[in-house]
Amino acid sequence: MNWPYNTKYPSIDDLRKKAAKRIPKFAFEYLDGGCNEDVNLYKNTDELRQVELVPRYLNSYANADLKTELFGHVYDAPFGIAPVGLQGLIWPNSPEILAKAALQHNIPFILSTVTTSSIERISELTEGKAWYQLYHPAEDPLRDDILKRLAVANYSVLVLLCDVPSFGFRPRDIRNGLAMPPRMTVKNMLQIAGKPNWALNTLYHGTPGFATLQPYMPKGLNMKQLGLFMNRTFSGRLNKEKIATIRDKWKGKIVLKGVASEEDTAMAIEMGLDGIIVSNHGGRQLDAGQSAIRSLQPIAEKYKGKIKIMMDSGVRSGPDVARAMAAGAEFTFMGRSFMYGVAALGTAGGDHTIAILKTQLKQVMEQLCCEKISDLPARLVL
Repeated sequence: MNWPYNTKYPSIDDLRKKAAKRIPKFAFEYLDGGCNEDVNLYKNTDELRQVELVPRYLNSYANADLKTELFGHVYDAPFGIAPVGLQGLIWPNSPEILAKAALQHNIPFILSTVTTSSIERISELTEGKAWYQLYHPAEDPLRDDILKRLAVANYSVLVLLCDVPSFGFRPRDIRNGLAMPPRMTVKNMLQIAGKPNWALNTLYHGTPGFATLQPYMPKGLNMKQLGLFMNRTFSGRLNKEKIATIRDKWKGKIVLKGVASEEDTAMAIEMGLDGIIVSNHGGRQLDAGQSAIRSLQPIAEKYKGKIKIMMDSGVRSGPDVARAMAAGAEFTFMGRSFMYGVAALGTAGGDHTIAILKTQLKQVMEQLCCEKISDLPARLVL
């Protein structure tokens, strides 16, 4: 097996352990945690890994091809980089590191409204190939201006987030002062002092902020005022009317992210949307909900072929990608895996994480005797 990157960290779990040692505790817990008691966080991965695949060792076989077509573009692998808020808090400049890696490896990168690089900068780094996840603004002029900026910057896929009608209840973030409004505690300052590499990189790149929203924010906001601004600016609950207005205004593809039911899937199809991402926000919103894989399977069985069905939440590794694709997903996204990589290895983290995932997925396909990604559903143990 040819391994092109750092052999000290051959798995996502290795990157996670390194990340935990390299960044302040408050940043790691923001990345790593779920909501309430973390029940759905663990169910996501545990129940996905209960999916079993059967090999066909004696079949004739050529080679494993990871290429996957999605919305008219052929990607080099069936996975992309999911949107993550406050990425620059976890590791300085991480959205730009990951956007560059996504372009280099020909996989999609989704920029979050509430991350730390701007629409225009990420478009430049991805040569206009990035996707954008929209937290729905409370005011129409703000929504329209963001859509205009996306069109000018050549974004072709708009991802509407539907699973944040309220902020998740996250005890770690509350204790660490990362709730809204955020606050910096003495404990946090001591944690920063203990991670000089992170601190020096943050000093070099500047304090992370909501770069896309900068033009709309009053200058000189303190932490409390920032929290009030964010609460006032966004109305997380989507409905048919809000989506229909965006559908009329946006000329590119629209994907609904956070779908967890057959009913919402049917509505997305009825409204003429192009795809859904079955997701529970990585277990960060509704602890009493189903795991993403449990939501995916009946949706895929009923609606595959009527709308593009993708999945995130619980997908951490190459075998996880294979499991999700075999169970009905047509594409997958990961957030934490890539952020572990960047937090662990800095500028090399994006390339390294993609290399792990591609290598793992190809090895699984070779075991299963799958020459194409589309062969995976035939290997599902029902």
